[in-house]
Amino acid sequence: MKDKKSIIIYFSRADENYFGGSLKYIEKGNTEVIAEFVQNLTGADMFKVEPLIPYSKEYMECIEEAKIRTKNHDAPIKEEIPDISDYEIIYVGAPVYWGGMPEELITALEGLDFNGKIIMPFTTHEGSGLSGVPIQLKEICKGAKVLDGLAISGSQVDSSKSKVEAWISKI
Repeated sequence: MKDKKSIIIYFSRADENYFGGSLKYIEKGNTEVIAEFVQNLTGADMFKVEPLIPYSKEYMECIEEAKIRTKNHDAPIKEEIPDISDYEIIYVGAPVYWGGMPEELITALEGLDFNGKIIMPFTTHEGSGLSGVPIQLKEICKGAKVLDGLAISGSQVDSSKSKVEAWISKI
C-alpha cells in the first residue's frame, strides 16, 4: 500500500491526560505520536485537525468541554482539510471522547467526498478501544471502505510502533 497516495487526518491533544488511573502532563498528544509512526512507515501526508476554541489544559475540564461539544454538535475548527480527491487511503486518528471521535474531527470530515477511498481508523484510549469510531466513520465517510482499526492505550503509545507496523502490513 506504500505506492498508494495516502493522508493521515487526525486530532490530538497534549497537556494533562489520563494514564491508567492517574493524570500526567504530556508535551505531545498520544494520537499525534501514532500518526507520526504511520507517517514514518507509509510516507503519507499529514493533516492535524485543531479546534478553533482550544480545550482546557486540565483533563477534567477538557472532558466536560468535550461532552458539551459532542452533545451540541458544535466544534468549529481552525482550518478545513485540504482536497482529498487524489488520496486513495485515508488514515483517521482520534482519541476516544465520550464513546467516539472528538466533535472537531467530525466537523472536519463531514461533507467530504469519500467515494472509492479506503479509511484506516486508529484510536488512542485508556480502556475504550475503538469504541464507536468505526461506526461513526462508516456514517460520515459515505462511499468509502472502512477497514479494521487499531486501538492503542495512551499509556503504551511510545512502545507501540511494532503494533502500528503490523496493522499497516495487513492492508
